[in-house]
Amino acid sequence: MSSSKQSPKTLLRLGVNIDHVATIRNARGVSYPDPAAAARLAEEAGADGITAHLREDRRHIIEEDVEAIKRSVEVPLNLEIAATAEMEKIALKQKPNAVCLVPENRLELTTEGGLDVIKNKKFLKSYIDSLRAEIPKVSLFLAPDKLQIEAAVEVGATTIEMHTGEYCELDILFDTKKRDVEFDNLVRMAKFAKSLGLEVHAGHGLTISNVAAISTIKEVEELNIGHAIIADSIFLGLSEAVKAFKKRMAFGRESITEMQI
Repeated sequence: MSSSKQSPKTLLRLGVNIDHVATIRNARGVSYPDPAAAARLAEEAGADGITAHLREDRRHIIEEDVEAIKRSVEVPLNLEIAATAEMEKIALKQKPNAVCLVPENRLELTTEGGLDVIKNKKFLKSYIDSLRAEIPKVSLFLAPDKLQIEAAVEVGATTIEMHTGEYCELDILFDTKKRDVEFDNLVRMAKFAKSLGLEVHAGHGLTISNVAAISTIKEVEELNIGHAIIADSIFLGLSEAVKAFKKRMAFGRESITEMQI
């Protein structure tokens, strides 16, 4: 496979999600480990941004963490929230660099599926208009679906984050046929979103074993990864885990073929 030299247009950012540092802290009801300290370590190791999901049930990140992270790092903070009145108020108070709207279910272990923009166009348009008055970048966490991506443009989103969970699950199951079909769809939808003027991110379920493949999608500008990095840090340390993911992402991005470009 031929390869092309990496250019600024093909650079790929890593957003490190530090939610599960807070999960460990909250399991014992103590003050450690500190998510803000983890964010600093991730930044020092090469993270291009920090992501934190402030859930309604506060199962990991709390509002005080968001404030501490903002004070602690210079890289952009991406705040994931559900589209509720409470979260809108918090986002407008905290003013992160970006907000990503995600679906949320109190019974879920992690975010399941993408946001249904089509069914909530009027509400999301008003919600996003309010956020963008103070926060320049508003992203929607979506399944790689053409109609949902079109709806994202209609409601005023600047960015989409494609849900890679289905691809990652098929990869774990070694269902290569369905996995490759899902990958091809991610490629098509990334190109489609980019053609509409959207910035394209991706995330969910990404690990050190599959991140290089996703990194070959040249329209994707940012990957947001949390659970796998924190899990790997148990064995490697957080700094080394971040560096390992950056290395694998660079390997994938550098292997983009002339045909893709």
